Amino acid sequence: MPDPKAPKDVVLPFAPTDDGKGVRVLRAREDRVEAGEVRPVADGQPLHGELVRLTPREDSPALCDVEVLHDSREQPKEGHARPAQVATDTYREHWTQIFGDKSAPSSTSKPN
Repeated sequence: MPDPKAPKDVVLPFAPTDDGKGVRVLRAREDRVEAGEVRPVADGQPLHGELVRLTPREDSPALCDVEVLHDSREQPKEGHARPAQVATDTYREHWTQIFGDKSAPSSTSKPN
């Protein structure tokens, strides 16, 4: 039996989407009701919104409990807004050996 104090987040699927690849749903969570769509996840495709797991209720299989696995709309945590720094001190020390010195004339340049 679900915990009566737990926040309620349920979905009622009611119709296929126009393209037939998803399902239209009504979602009740907190103190509001929302209309939306649920679509399967596809490898290599971006997420728009939340990644959820729907579990049909035992006492009413037409309703599904919602578990949010990931919300793509959430802002990154403080300090994680940029990609990781991957350049090491050794890489920086050997920059000219790898890419050459841009300020020095190239050894392959031809005199005029």
